[in-house]
Amino acid sequence: MDVSFLVVVVIVTALAFDFTNGFHDTANAMATSIATGALRPRVAVVISGILNVIGAFISTEVAKTISGGIIDDSKLTAPGVNGTAIIFAGLIGAVLWNLVTWLIGLPSSSSHALFGGLIGAVWVVVGVDAINFNMVFSKIILPALISPFVCGLVALIGTYAAYTITHRADKKTAEGGFRRGQTMSASMVSLAHGTGDAQKTMGVITLVLIINGYQASGSGPLPWVILTSGLAIGLGTAVGGWRIIRTMGKGLTDIESPQGFAAETASTAVLLASAHMGFALSTTQVCSGGILGAGLGRRLAEVRWNVAGRMALAWLFTLPVAALIGAMAGKLASQGNGGVLAVAVVALLLVGFIVMRSRRAPVTSENVNDLPSSLALVPDPAPIPEPAAAPIAV
Repeated sequence: MDVSFLVVVVIVTALAFDFTNGFHDTANAMATSIATGALRPRVAVVISGILNVIGAFISTEVAKTISGGIIDDSKLTAPGVNGTAIIFAGLIGAVLWNLVTWLIGLPSSSSHALFGGLIGAVWVVVGVDAINFNMVFSKIILPALISPFVCGLVALIGTYAAYTITHRADKKTAEGGFRRGQTMSASMVSLAHGTGDAQKTMGVITLVLIINGYQASGSGPLPWVILTSGLAIGLGTAVGGWRIIRTMGKGLTDIESPQGFAAETASTAVLLASAHMGFALSTTQVCSGGILGAGLGRRLAEVRWNVAGRMALAWLFTLPVAALIGAMAGKLASQGNGGVLAVAVVALLLVGFIVMRSRRAPVTSENVNDLPSSLALVPDPAPIPEPAAAPIAV
């Protein structure tokens, strides 16, 4: 079959988004294990990447939600509407927001960036009728509001139980046991992340194939779509999003092994259950809720609420800002091939600027566990010496 050049461009862009999704969300699976020393940083991200690929083959329910639920694909094939260019614009909005939040080390939702970009581009070009807001509310917004609290509560209870059960045990022995347990629990989060997040790219590619007549409406992702989506997110995860790993592992709270085990186990349960039911949850929000709950579950633990507040603002702004970028890109891309080219050139320039800007203060596997200077405790000021007494004249 003949495949148009624009379709190929959109598929490549979708896989590029999948790659950014991977390194943007590596922290969700491995931040706590890296912070507690349960896994070495490089080993952690490679394990996570491999399990992301495996997880992509577990379920396709979320992909079907995206390809046949949120956007009315029949509206994208109406006369005079270039649905492929619209999807391209939505992906650009998602990629740019992912890179901006990665640059500043904020764990925002890649999922909501994708949904926002698509909704904004479709809305401004096709109209509000092309968006199924009932599905958006029931499958995206409502689960996004509930899931962090559910995961946080489960992690809080699990953390409290872990410390209560082991309070008389030798601390070093218990810590070692929980670290070994974290190897398994972090791996399960990676598996769940691949199951949930890789499907979002599968859904977008499937939607492109449907509106271009390569697949029947309502059909699921093809095997090659599942494989390439899994490989893209796995590769991105293996690269390691060290900036966001530092924020989630060290910036939100000081994590010990029992807390990390509880947070990861709670996140896995919530993510796998939601993927089975077709809910397009944000892995970032779920795992952040788990870490916060684990922080509250340990007595005398410090939770940095200023960091939590910045994360909450990022969650709040992700969907509307990505929608705004997608809308602007969609308006330009809908003007024809010249508009699509202009969107691509501007996006590439912005990506290049963000990557160059990140090199000014690099975060790597070597310094990922260093507490950011903005969060370090300020030492008490040195006492001012008493002025020396004036000599007494004799």
